[in-house]
Amino acid sequence: MTHAAPTAAGAAPAAESPPTVEELSAQEQRLTLPRFTHTDAWALGNLLVEMARLREAPVAIDIRRGQQQLFHAALPGSSADNDAWIDRKRRVVERYGESSLLVGTRHRERGTAFEQSARLAPDRYAAHGGSFPIAVEGAGVIGAVTVSGLPQLADHALVVEALERFASTAHGASGV
Repeated sequence: MTHAAPTAAGAAPAAESPPTVEELSAQEQRLTLPRFTHTDAWALGNLLVEMARLREAPVAIDIRRGQQQLFHAALPGSSADNDAWIDRKRRVVERYGESSLLVGTRHRERGTAFEQSARLAPDRYAAHGGSFPIAVEGAGVIGAVTVSGLPQLADHALVVEALERFASTAHGASGV
């Protein structure tokens, strides 16, 4: 089973070369938020839906704080398989406190495969791009925002772009 669905017309293209561990770590530092409320989850989720619709991206979107699902959307072209990928990628963020792409990239840069070296059930954990930690100043990682339906680098890029837009606004529903 492959994760990468064909990229829809207008979908964000994957980067020419995958980001490095240093670049991914810098993204996480830069995207630490001052707070993250239920209202913020709704605003971020709706921003992601709007961005995905404009790109005709067949994605599912999930936002969690702890064990609570605060937002979920499934756009046309997505399927239950995307929900399964969301769960697997989100579990990596919950376990490691870092983006699923960063965890996978760190393994690849060491010349190992996450699936073998992590010794975690591959049907429960996937270190593929698309799940990003929601980190709050003074609290650390409190949740995750996850996208599934595009190639892994495009899933990751969509989440990062949305978080960058979200963080650059008045940080909240009134600014998104």
